[in-house]
Parts: sequence; C-alpha cells; structure tokens
Amino acid sequence: MSEKALIIAAELRVPAAAVTTTQGREMSREYVDYIQRTREQYDDLGYTPYAWVANDDVPPFTPLAKPLQDSRVGLIASGGIYCEGQIAFHFKDDFSYREIPRKTAREKLRATHFAYDLTDARSDPNVVFPQDTLQDLAQLSRIRELGPNAYTFMGGIYSVRKVRDILAPALADRLVKDEVDVAILVPV
Repeated sequence: MSEKALIIAAELRVPAAAVTTTQGREMSREYVDYIQRTREQYDDLGYTPYAWVANDDVPPFTPLAKPLQDSRVGLIASGGIYCEGQIAFHFKDDFSYREIPRKTAREKLRATHFAYDLTDARSDPNVVFPQDTLQDLAQLSRIRELGPNAYTFMGGIYSVRKVRDILAPALADRLVKDEVDVAILVPV
C-alpha cells in the first residue's frame, strides 16, 4: 500500500473510544464479538453450530492504477441502508441490493437489519454507510469523487452460494458500469 493510501486509511480509522457523529451526537463504540454472539444464538435456538465460510483461495489483488486523489471511489455497504421510497430489506437470506444515488440526502436514508442494533445507524447512517465522509474526502481532494451510486445490502446472508454467484457479480457489474477505480467495502 502506498504511503498516501496509508494516510487516507489512517484518517478513516475510527478511534476505539467514543465517537461524535456527523450530527454532533456521541455514540459508544463497544466491541461486539459477533462470532461468539452467533454461536450463542444458534445454540440457544437448538441449531447445529454455524458453519463459517472458509475461503482457501488467495483473493485477487490489483494495485491502484492511479493515485486516490485521481480516483473515482465506489461504496458498497452491508448495513441494510436504503432510501425512503425503496423497499426495505427482508429478513434471512435477502440477497438483493439497493442503489443509492450519490446526491441522496442523509435524511432520506433508512436502515433495517436483523443482526445489529440500529439505533446509531438510524440516527446517522454514516456509521455504516460513510457517504458523507467520502464526499468530504472529495471536497478535500483526497479522492476525485464518489461514484454516481453507492450499493447496499443487508449482511447476514447465510447462503454463501447466493453471495458468490449472484450478489457479488451483480455488484461488481454495477461498479464497472459506474466506472469506479476503487471500491470501499463497509461490512457490518
């Protein structure tokens, strides 16, 4: 990773203590052990232990062809964000995605998800969908611009096959269509 990429990554890192949202509200940053929480939920429900995905292949890596300040940046987030007027995500294995136009006002964003506390995301969607942060980086010339659309889905999809064979290729196609140079993936 280049020195400039490391600087941007460091600037985007969230401190471990309390954080102030873009609306000036302080929120807690307690660590949640989702793996242990999922194991306990499955055990409580009498299910067989959850089979975590194990990918043995090395993922492909492509270095940036140009500096970040010259790059169009795509955003993909799994926090269940959608726009007012769009259909909310459904529970369990909803592998659909929503297209969020770049100019969508924060007030028009909604959140739904079955696997995390939505309080902070509903108050300030930037905690799981950093569209305003990326717009700020564009204004500071740290990136050229945010892509014309961001893409969101509701994480917690239990079908690896659906993610691998349907959702991921569809999102990759959208990023190619949007002519982004690099994408930021924001897992929840």
